[in-house]
Parts: sequence; C-alpha cells; structure tokens
Amino acid sequence: MSLGDEDGYGSDAGRTSDAYSTIGGTRQTRTRLPDGPAGDTYGPRRPVRNSRSLITFVGVVVLLLGAIAFANMGGDDGSGGKSGSGTNDKTGAAPTAATGTKPVTGKTGTIPSGFAHDQQGAESAASNYAVALGSVEMFKKNSRHTIVDSVYTAAAADKLKGPQDTAYSPDFLDRLGLDADGNAPQGSIFVSRTVPVGTKVESFDGDTAKVSVWYMGLIGMSGAGSTDPVRTSWKTWTVELTWVNNDWKAVNDSQKDGPAPVPGDVAASSSDEISKAVEEYGGFTYAR
Repeated sequence: MSLGDEDGYGSDAGRTSDAYSTIGGTRQTRTRLPDGPAGDTYGPRRPVRNSRSLITFVGVVVLLLGAIAFANMGGDDGSGGKSGSGTNDKTGAAPTAATGTKPVTGKTGTIPSGFAHDQQGAESAASNYAVALGSVEMFKKNSRHTIVDSVYTAAAADKLKGPQDTAYSPDFLDRLGLDADGNAPQGSIFVSRTVPVGTKVESFDGDTAKVSVWYMGLIGMSGAGSTDPVRTSWKTWTVELTWVNNDWKAVNDSQKDGPAPVPGDVAASSSDEISKAVEEYGGFTYAR
C-alpha cells in the first residue's frame, strides 16, 4: 500500500499512489477470539500532527498494494448469494447479523487456510488475508515474506517481495520509529492492526472471486515520548482471488478511502492506556 499525502510522508517514504493494486490484501465479520487494541484518536482533543505522526495504517496497506502493482455467515444458507454483504436479501439475516460457514481448522503458519470453495470461503479468505497483511509482522523482512507467500499465488508473491523489501527501507521504518529490523524502541510498543468490519463479493465465477473488505486500521507507536500516537483510519480493500492448490490465493488488489463513520466524542486515551490495551487484547486468530 502507498502512503497518502495527508500522512505527511510523501515520496521520500517510498510511497506509491493510493491505488495500491492489492492490500497485500478485504464485510460484515464474524470473529473468533484468540487462543492464547482503545481510545478514539479523532476529535479536537487529539495531539497535534507532525510529519512523524501523520502515518496511518492505510498508508502502510497502500504501500504494499503499490509494490505489487509495480511488480506486474450465521450459517450457510446454501443460496450462493451475497450473504454478509451488509444488506438484506430476501432470505438472509438482518444487516448486522454475522454470516459465514464454520471457520476453517487449517493454518499456514499463523494464517488460517483451507477456506471453502464458494463465495463465503472467498470472503473469509479475503478477511483473514487483510488481517495478516496489516499486522506488525509485515514490518520485518522474514515474517513479511512468509505472510506474502501464504496470501498470494507463487507468481504474485515472487513479483511482490522485491519491491516490498525496497519500500520497507531502513529510512521508511525509521519514520515509523522502528529500527532497521522493524523493532520498536525499548519501552515502546508498535501497533499495526487491520480490523475487518464487513465484506462484499464483487464477482464470483467458481474458481475466481473479487471481494471487497471494509476495515478499520490502527497504526502508531505507543510509549513514553512517542510522536506517533496510535490512530485509526478507514479503508476498503478489494482483492482478486483465484482457487489454486485447494485454497483461495490473492493475485491482485486495490484500495480506497472510507467509508468513514462520523468521529465519536470519546477523549483520546493516554499512551499508557493504549500500551496496556495492546498487551491485554490480542488480535483475532480468525476473521469473519
């Protein structure tokens, strides 16, 4: 994904246009709690933004999408319709009801795998891939390569990893407050999470699917003296998937801003509160 101009990083952070053609990664979600982040940063009380603090999660996602561009439900109703699209259908559940088939049991590393060969399986794959591609592990070379190999087809992954390594340069990581290996300073916690809100099947044709994932992103540094407070962003990531080796894999994607809800009036939490929340509330192990 590429960095947006509003994030204050510009071209010197390796940004590409916001039309990052893949999230490096996806509707209405059902989540499974981990086996085993929280204040509203919007509104008049938020800290003054400077060039270090303007980076947003969406920027990171777009950077990843740009790199690949450069390299180129409550139960299954069996209808095959757009269940989970956030709208009522004639036989479906209410707009806010969770949908989806039984969660998969397989994993590739830490990423769920073995999704159903149907529309709901494609939606689940897109949601979980969005979570993986928006994680902290994307800022470390080895784990990033593992994630990309798990999410994309072999051909897409091979084209993506080189440009990504260039984009995640020491200079770019330094702008986020990270060292050259993607580690946060001692006493600080780097936060990067994708939280899917809903999914929609744009198209489906047996072995190919195009799925949009509406998500909220969290990114920033939590810790004493941080100039990059954890903040939120809202994006829609659209991924093209293909059925290969008995699973859905990403071949291309794009991203756009919003839809973004009206900011609430809850005061932003302190850095200590955010750090505590990040440590106590683990990310989900299965999305949708």
